[in-house]
Amino acid sequence: MAASRNNQVASIGRILLDTSLPLPARFRALFTLRNLGGPEAVEWIGRGFVDNSALLKHELAYCLGQMRDRSALPILIAVLKDCSQDAMVRHEAGEALGAIGDPEVLELLKEYSRDPVIEVAETCQLAIQRIEWLQKNPDAPDDNPFLSVDPAPPAEERDVPALRSILLNDSLPLFERYRAMFALRNIGGKESVLALTDGLQCGGALFRHEIGYVLGQMQHEAAVPGLAAALDRLQESPMVRHECAEALGSIAQEECLKALRTHMGDVQQVVRESCEVALDMYEYENSEDFQYANGLSQIQELAS
Repeated sequence: MAASRNNQVASIGRILLDTSLPLPARFRALFTLRNLGGPEAVEWIGRGFVDNSALLKHELAYCLGQMRDRSALPILIAVLKDCSQDAMVRHEAGEALGAIGDPEVLELLKEYSRDPVIEVAETCQLAIQRIEWLQKNPDAPDDNPFLSVDPAPPAEERDVPALRSILLNDSLPLFERYRAMFALRNIGGKESVLALTDGLQCGGALFRHEIGYVLGQMQHEAAVPGLAAALDRLQESPMVRHECAEALGSIAQEECLKALRTHMGDVQQVVRESCEVALDMYEYENSEDFQYANGLSQIQELAS
């Protein structure tokens, strides 16, 4: 049984690492490995950090964080330390270390909380605060309806206007604003979505990119105009634009398709690739597939 599973993991891992294959097929392979889990899956994912796609490498780090497997720590530490990696990739490695939540990485995170790349420094600061919060609140309920491991716990406040005020206040600590962000996401509804969409025009790139991610999770059509406008802003950080593209793919309305197709030839590689992957997500959301990572045979068909 174990041998059969290892063979399956290896087959999917080879698809993930095959640079001749379309990026959507490799993304589906990645999320299948994440769902399978285990040290073999972690090892295959870890091999992908030599790829030339910052988008893929960022997603590798994200998945390792969501898996919360301590065997990924050496991989993520090496990526965070590697200044030749794109800032987006190093940021995601730092966030993944926070997601795994092992206090042994606190000193390393404190070192990189002073990184000259602001997105990396802010990510490490958030990761430190998340781990310290978990240490103080070991019995806090994990009632996230989206089942993701987030960089900050949701705020206890439930009044949407009050949370919006916190979210958009650039003078407040980032961790507090993130807590408002995830509280708004969990509350849901159009009012929360519009409050979050307002966040696409304030704060730093890291903050705005997380807003895009959260709106993608919510999959509410009210977010489409704001996400499309952010994707259209060529002066915006590619880190933000890429997340907005993926969010549009998740929401999968007709207006999303138009916005994504417009940027298929974007000057930024990470935006082009995000639109390519987002269009695949759009097709999935409008299909009858049970889940995005939907098995080896379907991935192989996509890769052919």
